[in-house]
Amino acid sequence: MKAFETQTGLVVPIDRANIDTDAILPKQFLKIIERTGFGPYLFDDWRYLDRGEPGQDCSMRPLNPDFTLNQARYQGASILLARENFGCGSSREHAPWALLDWGVRVIIAPSFAEIFYGNCFKNGLLPITLKNEDINKIFEAVEAKPGYSLCIDLQNQCVIMPDGNTLSFDIDPFRKNCLILGLDDVGVTLGSRKKIKAFEDERKKLEPWIFLRS
Repeated sequence: MKAFETQTGLVVPIDRANIDTDAILPKQFLKIIERTGFGPYLFDDWRYLDRGEPGQDCSMRPLNPDFTLNQARYQGASILLARENFGCGSSREHAPWALLDWGVRVIIAPSFAEIFYGNCFKNGLLPITLKNEDINKIFEAVEAKPGYSLCIDLQNQCVIMPDGNTLSFDIDPFRKNCLILGLDDVGVTLGSRKKIKAFEDERKKLEPWIFLRS
């Protein structure tokens, strides 16, 4: 998992509440077994004017010109701005995979669905919760100024605005540390491999029959 310390990037807004995981990545793409390659299908029903299917060449598909991800001013964005309850619906981990594959590293919203929120951290994506009034101000600024960017400082837990003002955000210390070190659940477990081996060695002495092969 890619470590996260700071992220300075263009902000792309999606001014909708209750964006569910089926909107983020429609169900037909769950057939794909790899963890990469989902970026072209992100928000598929909103980005394209036809129905997408796994393995389809998206470069030839008709785009919806009204959807922000398709607009030239937001190309290359790495920070997604949304409304409350982002990531609701099913618990599919493919949703953060698609966001990351498209280039998003940070999502800013007033609130997130609990399972989606946890899945973000497991995959190196930083979900930031801010007050509604701050979210509104950022939406207004993004609309008024093409090329609007923010700097996210995870170590100091703040969003740095273009004028230098900052907005603080809360984050669980354990999850923060995992992002900074680039550790997913497997990486965290491997960090204790000496203790795990010591436990298994001791168990072999106390209960050797468990380890006998039939």
